Amino acid sequence: MTSAHYARMGHEECERIHLASLEILWRVGVEVHDEKARTLLAKAGAKVDGTRVRLPGHLVEKALLTVPKRITLYDRNGKVAMRAGGYNSHFGGGSDCLNILDHRTGQRRKPTLQDVKEASILMDALPEIDFVMSAFLPEEVDQRIYDRYQMEVMLNNTTKPIVFVAPDFEGCVAAVEMCEIVAGGAESFQRKPFATCYINVTSGLVANIEATQKCMYLAEKGLPQLYIPLNAGGVNSPVTTAGCLASMNAGTLLGITLSQLVSEGAAVAVPGWNGGPYNLKTMVGNYVLADEQGVATSMGKYYDLPVFGLGGSTDSKILDQQCSFEATISLVTALLHGANIVHDVGFMDAGLQGSLQLIVLCNEYLGFLRAATKGVLVDDETLAIDVIEELGPTGSYLSHPHTMRHYKEPFYSKLIDKNPHSVWLKRGGTSMEARAAQTVDEILQSHQVEPLPPSIQKDIRRIVEREQEWINSRSS
Repeated sequence: MTSAHYARMGHEECERIHLASLEILWRVGVEVHDEKARTLLAKAGAKVDGTRVRLPGHLVEKALLTVPKRITLYDRNGKVAMRAGGYNSHFGGGSDCLNILDHRTGQRRKPTLQDVKEASILMDALPEIDFVMSAFLPEEVDQRIYDRYQMEVMLNNTTKPIVFVAPDFEGCVAAVEMCEIVAGGAESFQRKPFATCYINVTSGLVANIEATQKCMYLAEKGLPQLYIPLNAGGVNSPVTTAGCLASMNAGTLLGITLSQLVSEGAAVAVPGWNGGPYNLKTMVGNYVLADEQGVATSMGKYYDLPVFGLGGSTDSKILDQQCSFEATISLVTALLHGANIVHDVGFMDAGLQGSLQLIVLCNEYLGFLRAATKGVLVDDETLAIDVIEELGPTGSYLSHPHTMRHYKEPFYSKLIDKNPHSVWLKRGGTSMEARAAQTVDEILQSHQVEPLPPSIQKDIRRIVEREQEWINSRSS
């Protein structure tokens, strides 16, 4: 059975975007700011002039033949948790919000490492959330290596897969080292990776040094990566969707080519958002814009590659109608278009603010949406013709064994109130927003994450301390 899905662009449009991207790569090229990457590309047949690298089409087409069609991520205990490919959609939080909308006070404030911990525990507990990201950028730690502290907290407070972000190459290496300690060695982590790196690339036609270094390092390690160049249509690329996407896709193809030159078969996920006009009215990098919905994901489907998408976000600053609309519609489009690893659930205010309440709300929205879009099983048991014959036109199905076998299968929300007004009042007359805040507190009070062995915790802490000493020595 296949779930419902939708394509923003057809094969013909995607083919033209692909061919345009190849032409851009050869006629214009990409600014590649890492010398090792330029050397590797040049040896394979690319033309290099300073930092400008032009790729011939055959080099890209060869890479597309060897890059895997799926990424499999495991949980901390080695069980398959996410098969990212096709129309399998998995959802998780985002990273590095500079503010938190505190569910206890309703006020916006600066986040701490405790907020990263609470977000990790919450995402670990919610059944519709499939992977964990750091959610917040803690203000009390050294901002030069904040990601090392985030990674330590996530590894200690979830068993679900982790998507991590590192501002520098050294942070990516440190995160992998921590994961290898948890896994019991580099080979064990390579065989069953439970974390992957989201690589922020400057833009489609500018490959910054940190991005290419991470790309090559992860390919060498045999680890999956999310290589994500993003364009702002009308700012650093054409304002038209096709032109913006074609130049952005050119950068994606460069990353795929580079990864395959390092190691054929290295797994890469491609962008599932952006590729459309920037909000030139506000000049703010909004997270939910109508024109870009499903556009980049269409190219991922065209290549049959894993797509790193975005959903469950809003540009609202409070939990209002705009918030619920944008969060829901971005989840719907990500799900129907087939994005595979969908992040930024709980993001607000153009990514500057995060909310634990919104993560809980999106967990409910996802439960509904997954039920509403999944395939329908039609067989002798579900058709129940014998039961219909047995009970006839006026029979009661309520206590029948067939009902007893299947009554738990429909989606029943734990947060959405479906009772009559009198029952709602009797139970406190609360809003969904209030019930979400209560759910956050209940989960944080009751959910227990399987702890790492003390020796593993100490080894991870040593890496964080090593990184702190290293960054301090650089500034002394």
